[in-house]
Amino acid sequence: MSKIYRNFNQEELDNQYRASATVPNIQLFIDQYISLSSDAQMNLDCILDLKYGPGDEETLDLFPVPKQKSSPLFIFIHGGYWRMLSKNESSFMAPNLVRKNVAVAAINYTLAPYAKIDQIVSECRRSIKWLYDNATNYGIDREQIYVGGSSAGGHLTGMMVSRNWQNSYGIPSDVIKGGLPISGLFDLEPIAKSFVNEWMGMSDIDAKRNSPDQNITDQGCPLIVAVGENETSEFKRQSSDFTKLWNNNGRIANFLECKNNNHFDAPLELCKADSIMTKSLISMIVK
Repeated sequence: MSKIYRNFNQEELDNQYRASATVPNIQLFIDQYISLSSDAQMNLDCILDLKYGPGDEETLDLFPVPKQKSSPLFIFIHGGYWRMLSKNESSFMAPNLVRKNVAVAAINYTLAPYAKIDQIVSECRRSIKWLYDNATNYGIDREQIYVGGSSAGGHLTGMMVSRNWQNSYGIPSDVIKGGLPISGLFDLEPIAKSFVNEWMGMSDIDAKRNSPDQNITDQGCPLIVAVGENETSEFKRQSSDFTKLWNNNGRIANFLECKNNNHFDAPLELCKADSIMTKSLISMIVK
């Protein structure tokens, strides 16, 4: 078979990006997301299904810090290759972060194939604008907004900290003060050549326009670029290359390889008070 990307033929490339094949049973991890997020919704102060945009799926869940009038905010964008999951399973880190006086928002967006990548990115950006504009109504300091996400959510995190979109949404260019992409996809060229494009339908131009590595900002915020130790070489390369690119452009990005973690349990490190990921995130937020 001929090589179609770097040194990979079609089968090899698909295997590199078939994250579900790296674990025995993906549903076990999704069940954890569901259970822990349900616990967060039951045990924390929360406002569910806030509308941030006109679309039916443009909603978010917000977990403010009780009795705080000006808390930092961590926005989490879920993964699922842009076609699975939702905000409902994506607030599992809220108890840990709220205990550390950091509010949490879990973002919903329209899934593929009902939305193309441009629309998904635009929806997430609208969520940032809405949270910035409405921050004081929920005890949030709009000057302390941070964003993170896993897998496709890591890609979307990259697009939230990228250049040349904030002004058109009427918010400051430095609205995001720090980012935590986990197992992110920063170069969409191989994705557009892989099985994922069966439902994404990206052209080469779509992929380039929506690749964070093609949209490095002039004044980038600090990043923690995390990936699981037990992920494929391509997922590791994506995070490693983006870290180097961010740093080479004069920004600050720290690469974090999560020991003994895979693609699906790496984000669950945010549920642990003493994990390196939690400590790194809190250190970035609490100056």
